[in-house]
Amino acid sequence: ALGAFLVSIFLTPIYTNFAYKHKLWQKQKSVAVTGEKLEVMNKLHAKKIKRHFPTMAGIIMLVTVPTVILASKCLVRGQTWLPLAAFVAGGVIGLIDDFLNLYGKSAVAGLRAPVKFAMIATVGVALGWFFTVKLGWTGINVPFLGSVDIGVIPMILVFAFAVVATGNAVNISDGLDGLAGGLSMIAYGSYGCIALMQEQWYLAGFCFVVTGALLAYTWFNVYPARFMMGDTGSFALGAGLGVVAMMTNCFLLLPVIGGLFVLEAGSSLIQILSKKFLHKKIFISAPIHHHLQAKGWEESKVVMRFWIIGGVLGMLGIFLAMSGGMLGA
Repeated sequence: ALGAFLVSIFLTPIYTNFAYKHKLWQKQKSVAVTGEKLEVMNKLHAKKIKRHFPTMAGIIMLVTVPTVILASKCLVRGQTWLPLAAFVAGGVIGLIDDFLNLYGKSAVAGLRAPVKFAMIATVGVALGWFFTVKLGWTGINVPFLGSVDIGVIPMILVFAFAVVATGNAVNISDGLDGLAGGLSMIAYGSYGCIALMQEQWYLAGFCFVVTGALLAYTWFNVYPARFMMGDTGSFALGAGLGVVAMMTNCFLLLPVIGGLFVLEAGSSLIQILSKKFLHKKIFISAPIHHHLQAKGWEESKVVMRFWIIGGVLGMLGIFLAMSGGMLGA
């Protein structure tokens, strides 16, 4: 964690100078996935739109995490290979999306949702196959009940779902300065503690390497942010977190430890479905952090209170892992 923090701190000025020199400005979306103009969100972010700040800072983490894992000789087939592969693959998909965000002319700003879904789902299925067929995992650990064998194909689908859902949830949460970075730190730190108690030392190391890189990122990303991680960072973090949940056999704790990611993604899904079928909005703006902003909450208040809730949920997840018999992965 310390090594990743120091490497990230070293790389940040290099990226920052490059990004500002080449004006890698974050492009604000002008239309929602349902087609209408994003009037509320763009009004909330009017100052940011005028300020201009670069995106794609997730590339710092995309370089740091593999470098530190390889340098510390922690690339182990049964523990760190899969989460690192998911982290890098998710980051590459996000990098493509960010590139199109910067240089594309579409109002959607980046890859279209079906394309991103197909790409991240392909990664999930491929890694899920390795997880089940090569590593032999076919059981889901249920708190207080033990392991339930679900078979190869269902396990591949569950694995793919974890990667896709978590990748998109972290991506949706990356909308306020420091929000996704802080919540991801808590989630990775919590799963790192669980992996330690399971004596999965290398998997715990992976979690703490990501946490260290996130500490450096969040130092520069708190309000007012110097840059944004972009899809490069959010998809890398989300895909990696989903795999970590599977590797610790604590997938069912992901909605607890990552509860705010679920809330963020869920509020967006509810908004989309409501507008499509009921022709009205449930929230002033979605995801829910924008709704709270529209209700009058300051951006920093939303972020810090979400951090506090995320910390409580992280502790609850660790407690459930300890008391629910989930430490014998």
